Amino acid sequence: MAKKNKKSGLSFAKYLSIFLIIVTILVLLLIYFIGILPLEYFIVLAVLFLIINFVVIMLLNSKGKIRNSIGILLSIILLIIMIVGILYEFNTLDFLKQFGFNSYKTENYNVVVLKDSNFEKISDLNKEDIAHMDNKEHDGLNEFIKNISTKIEFESIVLDDMTELVDNLVSEEVVAIILEDAQLDIIEEEDSENYEKLKIIYNDEVEITIDKIGDAVDVTKDSYNIFISGIDTYGSVTKVSRSDVNMLVTVNTNENKILLTSIPRDYYVLLPKYDEYDKLTHAGIYGIDTSIDAIENLLDTKINYYVKVNFTSLIDVVDALEGIEVNSNYDFTTQDGYHFTKGLNELNGIEALSFVRERKAFADGDRIRGQNQQLMLTALINKVMSPTIIMNYADLLDALKDKFVTNITDTEVTDFIQMQLANNASWSIESISLDGTDSYNYTYSYQNSKLYVMKPNSKSVEKAQEKIAEVLN
Repeated sequence: MAKKNKKSGLSFAKYLSIFLIIVTILVLLLIYFIGILPLEYFIVLAVLFLIINFVVIMLLNSKGKIRNSIGILLSIILLIIMIVGILYEFNTLDFLKQFGFNSYKTENYNVVVLKDSNFEKISDLNKEDIAHMDNKEHDGLNEFIKNISTKIEFESIVLDDMTELVDNLVSEEVVAIILEDAQLDIIEEEDSENYEKLKIIYNDEVEITIDKIGDAVDVTKDSYNIFISGIDTYGSVTKVSRSDVNMLVTVNTNENKILLTSIPRDYYVLLPKYDEYDKLTHAGIYGIDTSIDAIENLLDTKINYYVKVNFTSLIDVVDALEGIEVNSNYDFTTQDGYHFTKGLNELNGIEALSFVRERKAFADGDRIRGQNQQLMLTALINKVMSPTIIMNYADLLDALKDKFVTNITDTEVTDFIQMQLANNASWSIESISLDGTDSYNYTYSYQNSKLYVMKPNSKSVEKAQEKIAEVLN
């Protein structure tokens, strides 16, 4: 009977040894496939795993009862660690799938009527007139019109811009109009009185294919520009909307330099695609490609990559990092009631969003907001680059899932991480902001009335152009 138990014990040790080897091979294959570790690090890790496995397997299959028990205990601990590691690896692979050019943008169109009208649903507009802008110039609008044409019969009335649409609706020259979400946001900001008279009775989302943006470079050797666009919405980040954060990140990998160039949201810029001037924030409603064209034209530089985020992105990332420390230059209270002191402030996600959005608390408004956005981005970069990121790794991946769109590929991300791990270099981060003068002018998006804009200061623009070129070269 004792012999039989001994054989069973040996059999269990052998099975456990085989399982340990299989799990170890899987862990190493996943690490190699992800490609984050430099080759020399991977080799060291693989050798370390082999040595540990050899020792544990020897103990497992030893004849001594104590050594055998120690081997079983160590193998179970090792298996738990490796299984947790596999879960992390699969999370990383899932996260990396988000990288790479997103070939579409999302627009959300609405059928809008007067709030005190009797129209409550789309079918109520059958055989009525519906006004909209020229659908031949807007692919998303064209698709939306085709959509509602399958539901009702209506007569199209084409008008020049959104202000004319709203004016015609309010004066009851038409009974309904079509506007995209971002256009309604502009009307709410610029014409709140008329906005309060409107109601939406139907909406639908339209996906539009976009052309490839940017030229890839070797992110471990070359210098390049990344455009960060923060849109003023929650939820889906593929949606077009006003771009409240417009920041150019210039990276020099040879000298480990990063330059942050902040551009005020109301900067009056040329939209090359339409050959018209508008606020930079409005460029976002036509897609990130339009924002990029405008900034390339303004700063006389080439943008290689972009990252587009929204309000939800910042909240979730900061919370996943268990808060962030930001050094404020001012003592101020935001419109939504959060107070920040001059000096170091520890912020959670909601507080971080309030910090970067506030402009009305400052005499210099958008200029200070741009500086605060740079302070936030610098704090985020420093925390993500620090060793403490390991403690928040899984939470950070979960927080970033579906919270951004970018044309940076997963290979470029892993190549950059490999480089950083191999060099362990510290980065110098410098910040500049474009300046201008308060003004009022007509804009492409809101043509019938002059809006507040910031007229670019030519010396400020030239200085930024020179600084960007200096870091790139």
